[in-house]
Amino acid sequence: MAKFLIIIGVILVIIGMILHFEIKIPFLGKLPGDIDIKRENFRFYFPVMSSIILSVLLSLIVFIIQKLKG
Repeated sequence: MAKFLIIIGVILVIIGMILHFEIKIPFLGKLPGDIDIKRENFRFYFPVMSSIILSVLLSLIVFIIQKLKG
């Protein structure tokens, strides 16, 4: 349990640093399939494909970690 909490903490720190320093990932948020509606006083953005790709990558990372763990 302790190792799990440490890993989650490290991941949260990395995410926090990315958000704080506004590090841009070039392809993220501009993929075909991301919904972006712009009107006069309104903007709706829903990153469908970006969310799917991040989900697949995170699932793959967790799968690899579990396989390496035993």
